[in-house]
Amino acid sequence: MKIGIDLGTANILVFVQGRGITVREPSVVVIGDGDRILAVGNEAREMIGRTPGGMTAVRPLRDGVIADYVVTEAMLRYFIKKGTAGKLSFGRPDVLVSVPASSTSVEKRYVLDAARQAGAGKAYLIEEPMAAAIGAELPISGPSGNMIVNIGGGTTEIAVLSLSEIVVSKSHRVGGNRFDEAIALYIRRKYNLMIGDRTAEQVKMDIGSAVVMDKELTMSVKGRDMIAGLPREVTISSTEITEALEVPLRNLTDAVRSVLEQTPPELSADIIDKGIVISGGGALLRNMDRLITTVTGVAAHVAPDPLSCVAKGTGIALEHFDVFAKSLTSHE
Repeated sequence: MKIGIDLGTANILVFVQGRGITVREPSVVVIGDGDRILAVGNEAREMIGRTPGGMTAVRPLRDGVIADYVVTEAMLRYFIKKGTAGKLSFGRPDVLVSVPASSTSVEKRYVLDAARQAGAGKAYLIEEPMAAAIGAELPISGPSGNMIVNIGGGTTEIAVLSLSEIVVSKSHRVGGNRFDEAIALYIRRKYNLMIGDRTAEQVKMDIGSAVVMDKELTMSVKGRDMIAGLPREVTISSTEITEALEVPLRNLTDAVRSVLEQTPPELSADIIDKGIVISGGGALLRNMDRLITTVTGVAAHVAPDPLSCVAKGTGIALEHFDVFAKSLTSHE
């Protein structure tokens, strides 16, 4: 059995050969007294910001890399077991895990070791922009240039690929989590209202936009008044959220421009013809493609099913192992 894992800061997706994506859950773990694992994934996410004393909801991955090895290992074991419906009677599966392109050799070793300890037979790594490009079905095996911008929860992976190799890449630690933080900070400063991470994420999804929209959206936001200390509700607009996201979005587009500036001229010409493909959860922010098109002057478009691109890419790489073997890192 072969399993591909999109090991994301915000979400984990598990691709099982022959069955497709079988797990799509948040990378959250609730820990109790004595470091006992009490809940993982969807169940744990429901507890964020609501745990009583003695229980803590944690994200063991930070900016795309392992921040807590023991918890990550337990989480991987849970998802491998759930993704295969516990059917590991035929031996330990081969597991391919995605990691940021900027991961150090030590960080990669942590992921490989965690996968092995979690039940993998052979463990391999693939860089996220490579997996995203494969999953988005870009023709990376040919001699022409392809550009992918994968906006995840912790990092944005930007790469230009040709001949099944990454030519230029950049990992930028700006992603969906930074967007949520910017929204929460904006509401705190403007309205003296404290909101939680989940509320900030909901605001982003419901009315967030990368550029000011012609038709403004509004929504009610509930939180705790920082002065009175009591619950309060305010109404905010999509224009305000676009303003709140200005700094992280500018950092992201600057990183995209930086990669384009380092791209060889012939590949740049190919990218002008083909455009820039955007994947990852951040691609779902309204008008992200318009923003990148405006800043770079190159047409950008969102990949089909952007959330699944990296997971699909790991699955395709496993199924065509010989083709992509040189792009993988193993524990051996």
